[in-house]
Amino acid sequence: MKQFVLASLFAGAIALPAAADYTIIAPANPGGGWDQTARTMQSVLQEEGISPSVQVQNVPGAGGTIGLAQFASQNKGNADALIVGGYVMVGAILTNNSPVSLADVTPIARLTGEYEAIVVPAASPIQDINGLIEALKADPGAVSWAGGSAGGTDHIAVGLIAKAAGVDPTKINYIAYSGGGEALAAILGNQVTAGVSSLGEFQEQVKAGTLRLLATTAPERIEGIDAPTLKESGLDVELQNWRMVAAAPGLSDEQRAKVTADIETMVKSANWQKQLADKGWSDTYLSGDAFTEQLQKDVTSTEAILKDIGLVK
Repeated sequence: MKQFVLASLFAGAIALPAAADYTIIAPANPGGGWDQTARTMQSVLQEEGISPSVQVQNVPGAGGTIGLAQFASQNKGNADALIVGGYVMVGAILTNNSPVSLADVTPIARLTGEYEAIVVPAASPIQDINGLIEALKADPGAVSWAGGSAGGTDHIAVGLIAKAAGVDPTKINYIAYSGGGEALAAILGNQVTAGVSSLGEFQEQVKAGTLRLLATTAPERIEGIDAPTLKESGLDVELQNWRMVAAAPGLSDEQRAKVTADIETMVKSANWQKQLADKGWSDTYLSGDAFTEQLQKDVTSTEAILKDIGLVK
């Protein structure tokens, strides 16, 4: 009887699913929001004991669509492979006419949300958002904007700002960078007039006094942030960048459920919540069918915005 009980326990132990050794693709250069998201996931998944080993690989280019295509083609049925993405990728898929879309992977969850920030170098003669808009109205092409990939959230934000200011969005001088680090270097190097990115990517430089924060795209002032909203400044623009995690295509229901459970454990941990607070990220966690439905709505609305500002025909 004792041997039977031990054998049964042993068999049960074998049946337990093993913890995954995840590899997370960050489809951009180091330093940007996707890279930060992937590396934050890496540390929390490991520290919480959800995954014994997590690797992050950067596959930059074309607003994440190069990494997405590689991920989808090389990882079918691989439940240990994850990719981060978000609003930027939705726009890039449309503007780049990407043959691979988010329909070719397995969406797991929306993780975070963050409002956009408009900054200028500390040495800039532009002191506030009104000064930047005046310059934009006077000569749209003379005002250069540094941001992420073409068609992404940053590009959309500049297009919406121009439209709200009565400027033809097709006339904006937007310079796209494949990583947040590259865009930041261009802004700090006074190579552009202004920069647009998620607030968290500029916070350290704003605190250090090397960048001047002019405004945010939040609906109301953000606690602890000394800057007006675009709406306060008379521009009817509100925009939130969100980030997500997806798994490989071709997963079984059981595999998808396991990945979803691991991500849910991660986002509900105190460690993850502390990371959000430290980085100024909003918890916008949404998973399962609810996220899949919201993602389709976001794709549809983003296509409408991109057509409206002339980035998609």
